[in-house]
Amino acid sequence: MQLREKLLSGLVIPAHPLALNSQRQLEERRQRALTRYYLAAGAGGIAVGVHTTQFAIRDPKFGLLERVLASAADESRGDGIVKIAGVCGRKKQALAEAELAARLGYVANVVPIIGFYLQPAVGGRLLPYEFWRQFVEIENTVAIKIAPFNRYQTLDVVRALAQSGRAREVALYTGNDDNILNDLLTKFDFGTQPIRIAGGLLGHWAVWTKTAVSHLALAKQHLDPVPSELLTLAQQITDANSAIFDSAHNFRGCIPGIHEILRRQGLLDGRWCLDPEEELSPGQSAELDRVCGSYPHLQDDAFVKEHLDEWLR
Repeated sequence: MQLREKLLSGLVIPAHPLALNSQRQLEERRQRALTRYYLAAGAGGIAVGVHTTQFAIRDPKFGLLERVLASAADESRGDGIVKIAGVCGRKKQALAEAELAARLGYVANVVPIIGFYLQPAVGGRLLPYEFWRQFVEIENTVAIKIAPFNRYQTLDVVRALAQSGRAREVALYTGNDDNILNDLLTKFDFGTQPIRIAGGLLGHWAVWTKTAVSHLALAKQHLDPVPSELLTLAQQITDANSAIFDSAHNFRGCIPGIHEILRRQGLLDGRWCLDPEEELSPGQSAELDRVCGSYPHLQDDAFVKEHLDEWLR
């Protein structure tokens, strides 16, 4: 019940990146520094082993899943932080990963489930209203992270929960990086009890996290009508995300884009990924220059600079 209450209250949950050195090996000190940054910035949770952490950490040739889960769990121990572990694969693999997460303190004895609608644009699959209507009936479902990058598909999930009668038990979290603030400001009404998206679980919130915390606080005020300046802010966030997530190239450079922002802030040494072919797309660095120059108010560089040495201790 405590977990449900925390999720329903609305949290900033960054999707945790992977800190590597130039040999593409885990850089433990910077991996821990990232977790410390998220906690200091006011995040209410962390999500590890998800897309932003790179699914390849499960590959036996890297063998990093347990190490990155353990690192984040250790840094957030005793902080009341919601720790979410990504679980992948068919039944045997998924059960093994869930057992590992439970052993490391990510979940309770009865494993709570957070549904993850990964956008088809980056390799996910289409899951219709009927799927989500059945999914929310699973007793252990505590939240759904929506990330289809498609308004129709987003509405499928929200409507399924609204019409299930479980809106007070299951929290909705935006993962729509192209619509973050608008999702948080919207009251959805399908002729039943109105419903809101409580918070966000996003790769975008792996950067400039302190600012994201302030944006969620604004959205929680449930302003009616929504001030026009917040709609402008929403547009600016989407524009920044287009550069970070590399929308111009079908999101091919989304993880290197996140890494590049963290590198510029000093949190990472480089933007290396496990796959050597995973790099910034042509023109993406210039786009990052553009949005960083256009929107200094979206960034938290001063906060990071002030605390970086203590996080890297």
